[in-house]
Amino acid sequence: MGYVDDGGTGHGGHGSHGDSARTITSLVADPDRPADVSVTLTVRKERFRLASGREIDGYTVNGRSPGPLIEATVGQLVEVRLVNESVPDGATLHWHGVDVPNAADGVAGITQDAVRPGEQFVYRFVPDQAGTFWYHSHQISHEQVIGGLLGPLVVRPTGSADEVTDVVTLTHLYRGIRTLNGQENDIAVTIPPGSRARVRVINTDNGPTSVWVTGASARLVAVDGTDLNGPTSIDGEAVLVTAGARADLEVTMPAGGAPVRIQVGGALSVVLGSSSFDAPFASRPTATVDLLRYGTPAPLGFNADERDRTFRYDIGRRFGFLDGKPAYYWTVNDRLYPDVPTYLVSDGDVVRMTISNNSGEVHPMHLHGHHVVVLSRNGVAATGSPWWVDSLNVDDGETYEIAFVADNPGTWADHCHNLNHAVEGLIVHLMYEGVTTPYVLGGEHGNRPE
Repeated sequence: MGYVDDGGTGHGGHGSHGDSARTITSLVADPDRPADVSVTLTVRKERFRLASGREIDGYTVNGRSPGPLIEATVGQLVEVRLVNESVPDGATLHWHGVDVPNAADGVAGITQDAVRPGEQFVYRFVPDQAGTFWYHSHQISHEQVIGGLLGPLVVRPTGSADEVTDVVTLTHLYRGIRTLNGQENDIAVTIPPGSRARVRVINTDNGPTSVWVTGASARLVAVDGTDLNGPTSIDGEAVLVTAGARADLEVTMPAGGAPVRIQVGGALSVVLGSSSFDAPFASRPTATVDLLRYGTPAPLGFNADERDRTFRYDIGRRFGFLDGKPAYYWTVNDRLYPDVPTYLVSDGDVVRMTISNNSGEVHPMHLHGHHVVVLSRNGVAATGSPWWVDSLNVDDGETYEIAFVADNPGTWADHCHNLNHAVEGLIVHLMYEGVTTPYVLGGEHGNRPE
């Protein structure tokens, strides 16, 4: 699709001479290694009950939505068997934020064919990073994700003896109904006085939400599955969690046993307590945690100034045609889908990219298969903890400079995670030299990733 952008090098980058022809189907985890975690997920299109009891028309994973929590430890081989029982348009599973091998990325028409009713597909990957992630369909995602084909994924560090209570908090809007973990009411969790809780907020919606804590001291300890260096108190500040993103908040419970409220978007909360859960509501703080300067600097692990490729991703909007339909659509570098760039890299390249948004709306930008580090926003350099993300909130009028090392070969989607925007053309691809795919959009499997 579109045209190849080689990053202005005019030739291959860091690893071009060593690249050889590979197909996406070969980019897999060790096929001879036995699985440490084995899960079967059966997906259906059906009418189902939320945890609150309300009935919804949508999609289920193992008879429920959100689907079951998948838990693993860094270094374990995770094997998930997707069984499509009754999703008529087919389904896949994408492991949002996990840098899986390309063949396991779950994007219909790019890394696999959509799994039709009666078919199965097996995903295998070894997570190398502890953190909070989630999974969702990447076939007709703007419909299936909104309808509930999703679930949480938590990867824990090896040998962790830290006594912190985990509280997974997945926020999702079902047909206009706001929920936390499928519930329409607050979630109450018993936590002993003086102990700590790690509240893992997962935003599965199309737009950003805010999270804030009242009744106790809290720190923002991780973003998008990456721990922050030197996190400090966020008292009196809200945390912005964009679409697709995750934020881990560590809360220290009051010694006297008073309850603590963590408000997610304002409407619903996680309430931590022991003898009582009667925690007052509070308005959203006027201040927002600025991750450009939050925490303490630390080495990135590579030199972002020694770049091999430089790209721009300028987001706009104009009138045009998509699939023969006239409307206002999103543009990338002044071009309409499918005439958009495919960014070409080689193994080992240091990549810098400038993302600018002048489209009139916010865009949560999500690059598959990689985490990127934010270098600057609107020309102001980052001075806090390294801010690693896989889902970056780019507001109208903002410009970000990001960098990453191309260390995960394949062909990867790079799109807006407001999934309605993606289906309206706000998507490009990052492609490694020498990698090919046997899959096509459309075709007999009806592959429609967005």
